[in-house]
Amino acid sequence: MSQQEEKEIAVNRMIAVTIVAAGMLFCSGCKRDSDEGAADATASGESPGRVSSDQGDAQESAQGTTDADHAHDEVDIGTVTIGDLKVSLAQGHGKIAAGKEGHLVVKLPYRDDGATIVRAWIGTKDRTLSMVGKGTYAPSHDDYDVHTNAPDPLPENTMWWIELEKPDGTKVVGSAKPILE
Repeated sequence: MSQQEEKEIAVNRMIAVTIVAAGMLFCSGCKRDSDEGAADATASGESPGRVSSDQGDAQESAQGTTDADHAHDEVDIGTVTIGDLKVSLAQGHGKIAAGKEGHLVVKLPYRDDGATIVRAWIGTKDRTLSMVGKGTYAPSHDDYDVHTNAPDPLPENTMWWIELEKPDGTKVVGSAKPILE
């Protein structure tokens, strides 16, 4: 093996390690220690907006978080029609700001046990300068959590864009107005 080939392999390994480390850091940003945000929102008269099939129970999920932990800062942003589906949405991590992480909770009108692929991004339909996040299914409340970063700067008419890839392979795309800073 030549020195050039060895250098290319070393560079590729460094890139792979960097990507994995960045992914781990990005995913760890959502752990919560309490449900103080929900209590604050409720006390101020705002609805925490949690879309849950079992609102009253704070059951442990596979990740060890409770529904209350999951819901503490989510605000209902409404129901939108994506394809022929009425999808309920909630936004977490506060208001969307340029370059900051956003959190979208997507509740489908059917229980699919994670069979649908949910992707979302902040920005424009064509995804220019947008990071697309892939949803993680949360079985304890039968919804999907999507984390992504907003582009910097935010484009005019910034929207949450949601792509649903159904188990049969069909894809539909829709949008919702985010809560902006």
